[in-house]
Amino acid sequence: MLRSGAYVPRHWRWGALGLTALLVASALADQADARARHRHHARPAAENYEPAFASIVVDANSGAVLQATNPDSLRHPASLTKIMTLYLLFERLEAGKIKMSTELSVSPHAAAQAPSKLGLTPGDTIPVETAIRAIVTKSANDVAVVVAEALGGSEEQFAGMMTAKARELGMMHTVYRDASGLPNDEQITTARDMAILGRAIQDRFPQYYHYFSTRYFEWRGKLVRNHNHLLGSIPGVDGIKTGYIHDSGFNIVTSVRRNNRHIVAAVFGGRTANARDARMRSLIEGSIHIAAAKRTAPPVVEGWEKKAVTEAKPAEPTKDKTAVKQAEAAPPVGSTEPIKPNPVKTVTVQPGVVQEASLSTLASASHKLLPMPVTAATAAITNVTTVKSEPTLPISVAAAPVRPPVKSTEIASTAATVPLPDPAPSRAASVKPPRGTWAIQVGAFDTQTEAAERLSTVQNGNKELLAQATPLTERVEKGDKTMYRARFAGLEKNQAETACKNLKRSDIPCMLLKN
Repeated sequence: MLRSGAYVPRHWRWGALGLTALLVASALADQADARARHRHHARPAAENYEPAFASIVVDANSGAVLQATNPDSLRHPASLTKIMTLYLLFERLEAGKIKMSTELSVSPHAAAQAPSKLGLTPGDTIPVETAIRAIVTKSANDVAVVVAEALGGSEEQFAGMMTAKARELGMMHTVYRDASGLPNDEQITTARDMAILGRAIQDRFPQYYHYFSTRYFEWRGKLVRNHNHLLGSIPGVDGIKTGYIHDSGFNIVTSVRRNNRHIVAAVFGGRTANARDARMRSLIEGSIHIAAAKRTAPPVVEGWEKKAVTEAKPAEPTKDKTAVKQAEAAPPVGSTEPIKPNPVKTVTVQPGVVQEASLSTLASASHKLLPMPVTAATAAITNVTTVKSEPTLPISVAAAPVRPPVKSTEIASTAATVPLPDPAPSRAASVKPPRGTWAIQVGAFDTQTEAAERLSTVQNGNKELLAQATPLTERVEKGDKTMYRARFAGLEKNQAETACKNLKRSDIPCMLLKN
């Protein structure tokens, strides 16, 4: 070590001063970029900031929804927009119309974009591969516009191409107005649509998807770290993109692969990046172990929903006149008409009396508890319960038609294999109470949709164990909080004990209940 007063050669001193000056200049540049970003994305005090939340977890192997909270509520995509920007770029690369080495020109409009950006100047050029890395890691808005203008002629025309592609992929609630995700009231999407895109870009372009796992990017001598801090910190995470603007909060779409299981999840409305990441961690760890280990879902590509409907098998003939009548009342295969839901009665249970309440009592008289058919359309069926609906964004966009939350594939599956119950009130009186006197509980959730989806997931993975069980949700109010319990009723004691034992072996929480 050098001691005070020690002689230091002059060239060493000048070298140290030069290095110090370089570090200071780099720090000042980063601070300037951060200040500019804050001007465009001013964040209020954390305690007053409550962006609207939404999330979804999809099993990419089976296509099943493992978790969902406000999955079809309108949100702003922010920089998740760039996933579609890259989708169209990958499409052009695959077609051979451009190459990784192709130089893209920088216009004044592109250079003028707000941070985050590379700081390109008009007249510059950037290779396609460098542009991909800059968009994935730095989420560079100027580079996104460079790509848009190169592929679409103008950013406006490219945004129209993006919206058209969203429709081809079944993203019926998504509208694009720019290529970067910078604030625009008319640029909207949903958590479900973003999960579709997150799956599609992997199925469609496996040769290019690996770019989303890029953790570092070098630009003009500086090392730029990916904004997605889940890469390298959560086992199995292989991408894909983060985003933030004030009106959306902190967003992320994540892909995870473990032990042949594969899930794609989306989170909108984090108050901070850390809060968003923590929520995503929780969703991953709570879902990955119940995901399917074998791929059965069709590839998510253009027109995949229509193809799935075409390939759906017709229902077997039946002599049951009631079932035939119900099947005839169902929408035709491929129809966008919503399925008439089975009127499910959500029972309110007072705290402290759940263990004493009889399920057969709940199914009688004024508290008819109808069996819930756990199918792909369960989420739509549960929507008939009285739940406070979340206000949608004050946006009027003619290009964004609203569809029912049931996918056309789900409609086809339901119409083809499940006779739909007549929703007439008189049917409630004919429902028989559960057979056995035992039940099992597989979770408690904030919404009935989440509870219903847990029932669907558990039953689909344990069909033999729960073949005789009746899936139901039970509403419980504790003070100001409302919870929905997911239960299977109508079991004998040995059936309930065996089911719980096997579910726990699969890391699925299970509680045994006696009427």
